[in-house]
Amino acid sequence: MKRLRWPRWMPIDPYILLLLGTVGLAALLPARGTGADVASGASTGAIAFLFFLYGARLSTREAMDGVRHWRLHVTVLACTFVVFPLLGLASRGLVPVFLTDPLHQGLLFLTLVPSTIQSSIAFTSIARGNVPAAICAGSFSSLVGIAVTPLLAAALLGGGGGGFSADSVVEIVLQLLLPFVAGQVLRRWIGGFVARHRKVLGLVDRGSILLVVYTAFSEGMVQGVWHQVSPVRLAGLLAVEAVLLAVMLLLTWYGAKGLGFGRADRIAIQFAGSKKSLAAGLPMASVLFGAQASLAVLPLMLFHQMQLMVCAVIAKRRSRDPEAPPAEPDAAPVRTAVGTGGCSA
Repeated sequence: MKRLRWPRWMPIDPYILLLLGTVGLAALLPARGTGADVASGASTGAIAFLFFLYGARLSTREAMDGVRHWRLHVTVLACTFVVFPLLGLASRGLVPVFLTDPLHQGLLFLTLVPSTIQSSIAFTSIARGNVPAAICAGSFSSLVGIAVTPLLAAALLGGGGGGFSADSVVEIVLQLLLPFVAGQVLRRWIGGFVARHRKVLGLVDRGSILLVVYTAFSEGMVQGVWHQVSPVRLAGLLAVEAVLLAVMLLLTWYGAKGLGFGRADRIAIQFAGSKKSLAAGLPMASVLFGAQASLAVLPLMLFHQMQLMVCAVIAKRRSRDPEAPPAEPDAAPVRTAVGTGGCSA
């Protein structure tokens, strides 16, 4: 039987549709009472397992090999954890005309999240850029983000981060960092198993994200946070995020040129330095924002889909550049699916 494939001309990735369907389910049938406690416990376990898989997947040798191209990685990290947050802080001036305070908190949190990996690699490959550099840059960003994102949240979000406190940092270490380290330690024995069952485990981590989304949005529905967002505010948020993405795409492309990087490296910098990981951000938001997590992750969810659609168009245009190297005839096509953070995002 021929397997059904998602039409390539569809602008929305099927996983985004699943995310939207999960949000709809939480709106219609939110978890309450004992169901909410069960969903919360399952979500906590799923997040820990998710970061355990990230640690088991990340090749230490691959990461160390990429250190040799340190200028590129420093550039991507600076875009992700310096330039993005500065733009997030500057967006404070858009309150209350375009954004409410909660939406600005969510937008600021979006700017603190690490970059993606899978989609960065896919788009870099399509555009015929430096794929190994994109792999390492995305991996470094995800690894650094586990420690840096909570620290930046502590410094920039402060008391506005919902349930954020010193206890939240401890919770992040226990729920995210320790499982990641455990995955790295055990990678010697389970790395082969993870590699052989990548597709099955990919379904597990994507399912974990759907569970996190359902739990967060259910709690938001019960708390009534969605009454704070009007269609006008939503349109304003989309406009602000479109400008943010455009600024980062232009800055990473022309800024990399100004720093003396070649075409292949500029492509890797643009795609790794202008995107944010939905999967890395969702678990952290659930810890940092508590009941306000559903509203806090809305900017990230919208930005994630926007970046995929825009970068897909740019990658195809880059592949037709006159200076682009010829495509390898035996190379397998890279599918531009939604990344899931860690080494699979």
